[in-house]
Amino acid sequence: MAPRVLVSDELSETAVQIFRDRGVEVDYLPKLGKDKDELAKLIGQYDGLAIRSATKVTEKLLAAATNLKVVGRAGIGVDNVDIPAASKKGVIVMNTPFGNSITTAEHAIAMMFAVARQIPEANASTHAGKWEKSKFMGVELFNKTLGVIGAGNIGGIVCDRAVGLKMKVVAYDPFLSDERAKQLGVTKVDLDDLLARADFITLHVPLTDKTRNILSAENLAKTKRGVRIINCARGGLIDEAALAAALTSGHVAGAALDVFEVEPATENPLFNMPNVVCTPHLGASTTEAQENVALQVAEQMSDYLLTGAVQNALNMPNVTAEEAAVMGPWVKLASHLGAFIGQMTDEPIKAINILYDGTVTEMNLAALNQAVIAGVMKATNPDVNLVSAPIVAKERGILVSTTRQDKTGTFDAYIKVTMVTESRERSVAGTCFSDGKPRFIQIKGINIDAEIGQHMLYTTNEDVPGIIGLLGMTMGKNGVNIANFTLGRSGVGQDAIAILYLDQPIDPKVVDTLESTGLFQQVKPLEFDVA
Repeated sequence: MAPRVLVSDELSETAVQIFRDRGVEVDYLPKLGKDKDELAKLIGQYDGLAIRSATKVTEKLLAAATNLKVVGRAGIGVDNVDIPAASKKGVIVMNTPFGNSITTAEHAIAMMFAVARQIPEANASTHAGKWEKSKFMGVELFNKTLGVIGAGNIGGIVCDRAVGLKMKVVAYDPFLSDERAKQLGVTKVDLDDLLARADFITLHVPLTDKTRNILSAENLAKTKRGVRIINCARGGLIDEAALAAALTSGHVAGAALDVFEVEPATENPLFNMPNVVCTPHLGASTTEAQENVALQVAEQMSDYLLTGAVQNALNMPNVTAEEAAVMGPWVKLASHLGAFIGQMTDEPIKAINILYDGTVTEMNLAALNQAVIAGVMKATNPDVNLVSAPIVAKERGILVSTTRQDKTGTFDAYIKVTMVTESRERSVAGTCFSDGKPRFIQIKGINIDAEIGQHMLYTTNEDVPGIIGLLGMTMGKNGVNIANFTLGRSGVGQDAIAILYLDQPIDPKVVDTLESTGLFQQVKPLEFDVA
């Protein structure tokens, strides 16, 4: 029996035809996504669901989707899909992460032109018959300094276009390597340097705890007077009230925003301000981009339903059905090893070296590599998935090497990940025991046996008495419950590590308290997806 796919949002006719040409039965009901009750009644008939942003794939909908195997999102954002619930249900969630990159980058460039020359206001004035030629004095882009915050896929395209406009481009991105910066023709700088130098600032980073309000009132005050700011990435990257105040004072000369902290944005402190250009999240809204992502999702879903091939999945690596049963725990381990490394560094990564020892060398190492790299990259870019991670790493000039070796020690198999930056190397190793649970078995060359918890606190120190008591006392005073802990040391009086398993995320103030003692070389909260 041919697999059946429901298209519940607007999708191009060409994409719908791809399903039919590949032998997949398809029902095109583009208004159904907005009717959650009717969708829940029908979803049980289908193997695949192709969506854009209108359809909400909730835990309740997934409970009714008794035959559903794959959800395909035509676009990159999957805020409308409950991925953990889909994973528990065994439903693969795919997106199309690169289909609208050029379109979004071009919109940022267009917004930069618009705010530089006050085009929207001049257009409205002229349509009103005012002919206020002297009122709209603009600035050239030529020879101006553009500060690009986030030089990944879209940010890299913006850099390329800006260099073509003969702008001086400086870029801030913790993962931007010197080699990639040279290739783009940009100067790599820290954030404060970018803020001080840029005539225009454009943002191209995901919204994370680290990037939220990256342009805060404090950082806006560090910018050059007369700066113009563009955001076509994510709402929440800019403190909108602070930006409005900076525009009112004249410190910021103009702003162009395609995204807002609250969307749909029907009211906002930036609306109707002079020289503020606003568009309703149009970054991906071109005919070409919408066609590209629609065709891609139809091809990907057809491949999976007909052959089992997995592409651009957010919750499953590229492995066959036979491999998946054996590799599941090892994929999770590889992801945890990468997540540990990724959370432990704020420096640009030059290389990731992955060592496979013992029986694990017989598995699909490409999928395991993807899991490691995705774990590393997710620390700063949660949009990265198991398929796009190697591409993102390559774009950023990160070298990935793989080594296989026969069993060399106590364990039948293990994986060791070493990260190389300009100033250091850091390594972590792990294995999967017979219970299927991943474990860390070595950190900093110190042998340990540490299970992986959702909320962990990692510390390093010189092996001296009183450290464990200090940790326990500090946690207790701050109302943090320790569920368990693991210790390790390289020798008496030498390097020691402690891993605390906590019941909740730790307050940064507790970390500051521990660091202020001067007894710890490093205090690092760690978060892991253990679902």
